[in-house]
Amino acid sequence: MKKLFFYIFILFTLASCKSLDPSKMFKTSNNYSYSEFKTLEKEYTIKPFDELEIKVFTNKGDKLIDFESTNTQQKTSPLTYNVEFDGKVKLPSLNRIEISGLTKREAELKLENEYKKYFIDPFIVLSVVNRRVIVFSSGSTKGQVIVMKNDNYSLIEALADAGGISGFSKAYKIKLLRGDLNNPEVFLFKLRKLEDMKNVNFLLKSNDIIYVEERPVYASKFLVEVAPYLTLFTSMLTLYAILK
Repeated sequence: MKKLFFYIFILFTLASCKSLDPSKMFKTSNNYSYSEFKTLEKEYTIKPFDELEIKVFTNKGDKLIDFESTNTQQKTSPLTYNVEFDGKVKLPSLNRIEISGLTKREAELKLENEYKKYFIDPFIVLSVVNRRVIVFSSGSTKGQVIVMKNDNYSLIEALADAGGISGFSKAYKIKLLRGDLNNPEVFLFKLRKLEDMKNVNFLLKSNDIIYVEERPVYASKFLVEVAPYLTLFTSMLTLYAILK
C-alpha cells in the first residue's frame, strides 16, 4: 500500500502546473506593476512598412460628388502603396517621397502640395489600411489578427470583433501589451463589473496585443496528462501480479 501511495505521489509530481497549463502566455508575477491608463496624446504617424491607400482627385475633389445625379457618381478603385524601410513611398509622378513620421492630415497636405506641379487644385484622400491588433480571446487557444476599422478603435470593439469572451476566459484579467516587445507597456483590464466599464473605451494602437487569460480546467487537463502514467502504472501492477 505504501508503494501505491508512493507511485501516486510520483504521478502528481510529474503532472506539474507547467504540464497542466503549458500553453499559458504572457504570465506576470503576483506583484507585477502594470502600466497606468492614459489617453492617447498623439495621432497615429505613418511608419515604415505601412500600407497606404491613396486617392488623387483634381479641382479640390469635385469628382467625389456628382451634383447632377448620384447614379452617375464617379467611382475610383483605390491603389495601395507600401512605405519602404527608409520611410519613403513610391508614387506616380512624384517617384519616392519621404512620408514616414507624418500624421494622416500632414501627409495629405504634403502630397497635395507635391501634386500641384501636375494637377489643378489636387485633393488627396489617404488612409493606412494595414493597421491591426492581435487578439487572444481565450488564452492562447484562439488568436486573431484584426484590422483596425477606424482611428478610434477601442478595446471593446476588438473583443467584439474577436467573437467576445468565452465561458472559459477571465473577463477580470485582460492584458494588453504595447510598444517594444523587449520591454513593453503592460496594461491590465477588469471588465467583470459595471464600474469597470470606464476603461472599456481604451483606444488601441497599431500592433497592440490583447490577451484574455483562460480559466484553467485542471480536472480535465490533469486526466489527460496523467492518463499515460496511469496506464503504465496499471501495466506495471499487472506484470507484478503475474510475476509474483
